[in-house]
Amino acid sequence: MKSGRTGEVMLTVNDLTKQYDKTLAVNGISFEVSDSEIAVLLGPNGAGKSTTIKCIAGMLRYKGSVEICGYPNKSIKAKQVFGYVPETPALYEMLTVYEHLVFIAHAYDIKDYQEKARQLLERFDLLDKQDKLGKELSKGMQQKVSICCALLMDPKVVLFDEPMIGLDPKAIKELKEIFLELKSKGCSIIISTHLIDSVNDVWDKVLIMKEGNIVMSRLRQEIEQSGESLEEIFFRVTEH
Repeated sequence: MKSGRTGEVMLTVNDLTKQYDKTLAVNGISFEVSDSEIAVLLGPNGAGKSTTIKCIAGMLRYKGSVEICGYPNKSIKAKQVFGYVPETPALYEMLTVYEHLVFIAHAYDIKDYQEKARQLLERFDLLDKQDKLGKELSKGMQQKVSICCALLMDPKVVLFDEPMIGLDPKAIKELKEIFLELKSKGCSIIISTHLIDSVNDVWDKVLIMKEGNIVMSRLRQEIEQSGESLEEIFFRVTEH
């Protein structure tokens, strides 16, 4: 599938609906993210962002369809090219930091991963922590390990759910640089957050959610031409 603007569509969400009992958490939303595009999913608490993210990651049952690089999101082929950094890191308590990367390398059959693993650990100041167990790490360090694991496999599509929470300023700076590096390699990046300032200088497309719906989808140049800031637009469309 092609999108005339930036090239190949890497993530397609079509009529995604998720209902919990009588609560409609996500109401038939559709959107696409192309290669070399950083899309930001914004919304107040309870807007449906996390439910959307978990559906894309294949963690929830839903109605509609989600395709990653043309494959159904729950298929093996999709999982081989998809990286996911959850809002709450889920590390193995009894594996060391480095053993988490070894585990990912074996799970995805990654050859000669050692140098890439070392570089990732170095970027996030984890080299001297690589022998620490998962249960010994702070929330911020767990988040860093989770990011390293998602990036080790060189994903074509990568999803970050509130990635800045718990990170120190240096790690946030590194992560922003990584967003731009991934983009330059043709990767598609989706960032779910309610911290607008944290992504203000990296996004290409914004998707604003409210009450389970995408109430606005805009490209960066469209918002720049409007004369309003992203923050102004966000509050205007979510507070009415």
